[in-house]
Amino acid sequence: MGWGGVAWWTIASLVASHWVYDRSPLMRWHWAPPLLLKPPARWVNIHSGLDESTVALRALFPESTGVAFDIFDDGEMSESSIRRARQRPSAVASTSVDHAALPLPDGSADAVFLFFAAHELRAPASRERFFREVARILSPGGRVILAEHLRDAANLAVFGPGFWHFLPRGEWLRVANRSGLRIARELEITPLVHVWSMEKSPRNRG
Repeated sequence: MGWGGVAWWTIASLVASHWVYDRSPLMRWHWAPPLLLKPPARWVNIHSGLDESTVALRALFPESTGVAFDIFDDGEMSESSIRRARQRPSAVASTSVDHAALPLPDGSADAVFLFFAAHELRAPASRERFFREVARILSPGGRVILAEHLRDAANLAVFGPGFWHFLPRGEWLRVANRSGLRIARELEITPLVHVWSMEKSPRNRG
């Protein structure tokens, strides 16, 4: 890789991050409620150590009850970037939980929010166990809202080799299918962020 490529990706990633996280609708979160069938009575926001959304979700759903779970696992998540992110202070206290054993009863969450956290589970089997748990706690008619960067051409163009940390669209579809979830809706927030609304598939509703 030449110095020109390094300079391009350094500048491009900074500009893209500012566009996505500061200028686009992403961090205003108003796109999330329309992806649900109805306002949730009970919701769960699951992150991996950097929680930038629980405060906003509480403002969006003031009549509901919500909890924040931190699924950071030292053995599963070894990237230096996540360790740096965890050093930033959070405005909300979260409960540290095992991603493979979420401490909630079956069908107890009307919405589960997964914003830029699930990809930190690097092993495919770990992602499957986690999403099976998410499907287990999801109530009938509930939705999972997943937001992620993708390992695609757009993210390659601005993040360079860092795009390998993201996962391809097909992997998220595979994990959803293996977990008994189906895609209800997909959308993009800028070409760099992909969002899915998922619900229990018919075979998983009983």
